[in-house]
Amino acid sequence: MAVTAKMVKELREMTGAGMMDCKKALVETDGNIEAAVDLLKEKGLAKAAKKAGRVAAMGLVRTAIAADGKSAAIVEVNSETDFVAKNDEFVTFVETLAQMALENDAKDMDEFMALPYGDEGSVQDVLTNKIATIGENMTIRRFEKVSGEAVVSYIHGGRIGALIAGSVEADDDVKAALTNVAMQVAAMNPQYIAKEDISAEELAKTKEITIDSALNDPASLPKPILNSLFAKAVEGNVFSAEDAAAYEEQKNNKYLFNFLSEAAKKSLAELALADKAAIVENKIFNGLVEGRISKQLKEITLLEQPYVKAEDGKQTVKAYLASVNKDLKLTKMVRFEVGEGMEK
Repeated sequence: MAVTAKMVKELREMTGAGMMDCKKALVETDGNIEAAVDLLKEKGLAKAAKKAGRVAAMGLVRTAIAADGKSAAIVEVNSETDFVAKNDEFVTFVETLAQMALENDAKDMDEFMALPYGDEGSVQDVLTNKIATIGENMTIRRFEKVSGEAVVSYIHGGRIGALIAGSVEADDDVKAALTNVAMQVAAMNPQYIAKEDISAEELAKTKEITIDSALNDPASLPKPILNSLFAKAVEGNVFSAEDAAAYEEQKNNKYLFNFLSEAAKKSLAELALADKAAIVENKIFNGLVEGRISKQLKEITLLEQPYVKAEDGKQTVKAYLASVNKDLKLTKMVRFEVGEGMEK
């Protein structure tokens, strides 16, 4: 059967495949439209398999919120290039997936990929076909669903999305406050809502890292400990002649470390690490460590962060929420950023 332009156009509208691919499929199937569709699907699977190994670290984050404002979903879908991420077909696909995540109770990615996508097959089938027709590897990386008395979302530039759930009914003030907090989550990337959410193991790990970091930076150590390290370095002939002379000449200079070589600084750090057990028992050192940990926790816990819109620049997120509604608590926080943690 002769393949006409009308047949090619019809097949393209049905499958989204390229003109030449449609023409070749019709030629191979002797003009049989249904057989050509099946052939394009088979070829699409093969093309998708070839593209599966290619890095897809661009893409979009989208959210969907239920009409009653008590549940929402967020999804991240990746592509190889930003160009595809801005394609209308891709955008619509990601928005549809966010709505599906909201409306279904898939427990993991396997269940989500098996969900029916209209009459086009499963989510996995549709993804495979889009990889074949668009010509780039794409992955549905993750999704999450959140519920609460009040849930809001915020999207920044299509690449960062946040969901926040609150503990009280959403009047206008509560909704505005939660939206402001969602914007802060997107911008400041806190890891936890409150200090209480951090496990004992994580706190212990943070303390250990902070201690080692301090010991590896002798210039930041309390003066009594530093003086003890210098005494050991001099008495043990650890310093070179030049560094020993520089120390004797500049030891009362607050810029002493500017006169020491990198080798001398490294030697002091090694002495500090070797004396770690004793230094950790020092109350002054412990105060330094606890101060640094407290500062770190304020940076990574949402409620302890300064509220970015605070007029005085000091009001915390916790204080801001209490000023809106004393009963308003945050029950859930989710933040997705396109490509975060992926090797690009």
